Amino acid sequence: MSTEIADLLTQAGPYLTAAVGAYGSAVLTRAEDAAVDATANAGRRLLQRVWRRGNEAERAALQVTVEEADQAPDVVVSALQLYLRRALREDAGLCRDLAELLPLQPRSVNITAAGERSIAAHTITTAITGDGHRTES
Repeated sequence: MSTEIADLLTQAGPYLTAAVGAYGSAVLTRAEDAAVDATANAGRRLLQRVWRRGNEAERAALQVTVEEADQAPDVVVSALQLYLRRALREDAGLCRDLAELLPLQPRSVNITAAGERSIAAHTITTAITGDGHRTES
């Protein structure tokens, strides 16, 4: 499995869980609900995009997967991720489509400073260490 698919499935997990939790098995056919939070609505959009791209057999399989996930919330993510993994492998365009639907996730950045007078920052405009330095105004 490509890294792109693995990353997409990891990102989608919380959205899928929220969508099935909020909409239940109607997640594939229900319109967006203003009372439902943005996370659940993003998951609903992901699942509906997969639903619309599938043929009749693929839609039936997704419907069964969603119904099973609705009955066993503790396995929502893994059941839907297994289904989506197969769909994404078969349709490279779907991977791009779903990635566009997910909100941008900030990448984790680790910054470490070690040693005397070391500096740690994500972005540095000016940094001076040591004795006797002056900045010009």
